Amino acid sequence: MIDFNADIVSYKSLGNIELERHIDFYLDEIYKNFTVEVKEYMTPYPFNEKMYAYFLEAGTIIISTNSEGGIIAVGCNEHYQGKYKKKLYAGITMKELILLTKSQRILNGTLIVDEDYGMSFTLPSPYDEMADYIESIPLDLKLNEIFVSDDSFWEPKEK
Repeated sequence: MIDFNADIVSYKSLGNIELERHIDFYLDEIYKNFTVEVKEYMTPYPFNEKMYAYFLEAGTIIISTNSEGGIIAVGCNEHYQGKYKKKLYAGITMKELILLTKSQRILNGTLIVDEDYGMSFTLPSPYDEMADYIESIPLDLKLNEIFVSDDSFWEPKEK
């Protein structure tokens, strides 16, 4: 059952919506219980794959699927009430995030914390384009969006 208070679980789920499930598993519940907007988009070159995003309650939860309907990411905005590891949440300030985590890394417009590549904070504009160093992000900046996915391909490989 979809829950706006459920824990955020790296590499696995957000809102009790699980990665790698087919969207069909959730469609009845989604359309019966929530206001839903569906958007189609294309991934950037060189992939050019058609994707879909399901926005529940104006983006409180965002479900991203591939063209076959497989769930590849689940995100939330600051209206979501669940937390990651009982401490991190959408709407947290940069200062609080730094205080509550051991490490932060900027990758492709997102923040990876504690080397966990299964959960990320989306950096808002213009910081998604211009921030290369954690120090360049204002401490009072609110991070209003979290995504759970498998971004382990970004993880540095040991030599």
